[in-house]
Amino acid sequence: MSARILVVDDTPQNVKLLADLLRVKGYEVGTASSGEQALAQISAEPPDLVLLDVMMPGLSGYDVCRRLRDDPRTALLPVVLVTALDAHQERVHGIEAGADDFLSKPINQPELFARVKSLLRIKCLQDERLARLKGFFTPVLAEAILAGDGERLLATHRREVTVVFLDLRGFTPFAERATPDEVMELLHAYHAAMGRLVLAHGGTLERFAGDAIMVFFNDPVPLEEPTREAVAMTLEMQRAFAPIRDAWQARGHALALGAGIARGTATLGAIGFEGRWDYAAIGSVTNLAARLCAEAGGGEILVDQRVAAEVEGFADLQRTGPLTLKGFSQPVPAFRLRGWEDRA
Repeated sequence: MSARILVVDDTPQNVKLLADLLRVKGYEVGTASSGEQALAQISAEPPDLVLLDVMMPGLSGYDVCRRLRDDPRTALLPVVLVTALDAHQERVHGIEAGADDFLSKPINQPELFARVKSLLRIKCLQDERLARLKGFFTPVLAEAILAGDGERLLATHRREVTVVFLDLRGFTPFAERATPDEVMELLHAYHAAMGRLVLAHGGTLERFAGDAIMVFFNDPVPLEEPTREAVAMTLEMQRAFAPIRDAWQARGHALALGAGIARGTATLGAIGFEGRWDYAAIGSVTNLAARLCAEAGGGEILVDQRVAAEVEGFADLQRTGPLTLKGFSQPVPAFRLRGWEDRA
């Protein structure tokens, strides 16, 4: 698949010249005649590289470049500024705005092709690194790490988070009876279904540990309503697990999903050693979510008092009475989450 390049210039003949040159080389080319139009197109369908004129009415090339760099989704998008102004003076301004390269008018064709080819090669390497990082981190965190903001995000800190713990009821006897291939078949389907929902709701997956899953919300990227996202995700997970449960029940295995949700302050950051780092949340809130999960029956979701208070009026909650949980000196108020309230 050929790379897609966006040419941005308010002069039609300049746009046509650059677009024709690039198409001859096999590139797919889009065009925009203003900075505002360019930003709208990039937001809708990010290209692989932008050739951006400096002087335009409205937003200048510098303005567009700064906005692209301020947005995590486009922070790594290669940008080449193009100008007929004094190259030495404008090059400094372009670098300060975040441009990756610079071309002077009139365009030197061999130089154009060489710079485009070089930047696309670098982007390809970045895309490969990003794909590998996304195997360990959420897409937003992976992009931030690659953009150079990872050290700040991964530094140890304290924050209010909502934590979800899940595991399978009946997994231990299943693993004892099933073949190794069957165990891996179940875990693959289970992890895939749950993992898609974690990403869809903006959660941070701390780990898969066999049949156990831990997810937290509101870190490293803050969310407007982390608890509602956590609740919505967990309810969808119960629905998504139903066909997996039914398929294995037809094969003679009884499985069900239990979950616990708690909200509180945790210590977060990178833990591990050189060569293997994980991003983790540590604190009593994670222990509480785990204990609530352990108390939940198959198909049940138990939540703590803080979670219940945040979704009260929107969720169908049933008080279960204080629970005596391991590691907690006092009984813990808990609620059974049965779904969203019927607002009809």
